[in-house]
Amino acid sequence: MAVRAEGTPCWADAMFSDVEGAKSFYGDVLGWTFGEASSEFGNYTQAYANGKAVAAVVPPMPGQESQSAWCLYLASRDVAATAAKIRDNGGQVLMEPMKVGDFGSMLLALDPGGVAFGVWQAGVHEGFEAQGVPGAYSWAEIYTREPEKADAFFPAVFGYSAKQMEDDAIDYRMYNLGEDTVLGRMKLTGDFPPEVPPYVNVYFAVEDCDAAVAKATDRGAVVRFGPMDSPFGRFAALSDPQGAAFSVIDITTTEGDMPKATEVS
Repeated sequence: MAVRAEGTPCWADAMFSDVEGAKSFYGDVLGWTFGEASSEFGNYTQAYANGKAVAAVVPPMPGQESQSAWCLYLASRDVAATAAKIRDNGGQVLMEPMKVGDFGSMLLALDPGGVAFGVWQAGVHEGFEAQGVPGAYSWAEIYTREPEKADAFFPAVFGYSAKQMEDDAIDYRMYNLGEDTVLGRMKLTGDFPPEVPPYVNVYFAVEDCDAAVAKATDRGAVVRFGPMDSPFGRFAALSDPQGAAFSVIDITTTEGDMPKATEVS
């Protein structure tokens, strides 16, 4: 696999106090199977869609228990250099660059508005082995109450160009690498309760959005909005039974015209 361009979403994982419960839930909703837990790396367990690595789940380290949440990792050729850029642009490095065996190197960080994300420098683990197919990562959006901070920070650190969606109803920006749109940025509005922290919303592809939502709610998930149609696909936002936010999208079922967007400097 070619080395991913700097700033490309390349991996997702989540920490769950009940890992077996998470495996059962996502196995049912997204059709995932799971590899062996890697005791050397904190029982990190990879998830597979049709035999391709698409995500991972891991229990918290003792004393590190916190709200379950999905973490999106952005590609870097040099995590130490990226850590310096994060600090130089007002972000915070939560976990210093760390080598993970021969798999690669990582860090965890916050943008100036408090959005958590990861950075991954690939070794033998290059990231997603499949994208945009049922069970695999499809898209992600930064949900923030301080869009101006995200819009300054992420392009400065990862070299994105940006386009602003021409829609008075929402404040939505797309971050691009060359001709490819790789990430969205949505302003959190009053529709979101104040206790909802800023976060990265990860979308997983499904064959049938409504069927996936029905399975998820049967298993104790909460629907935050949707299912709804869009030019990008039929999607819904959920919280899993342990409170981790995620979305499902059927990218084959689209409706409406693609929105217009204006390039911004």
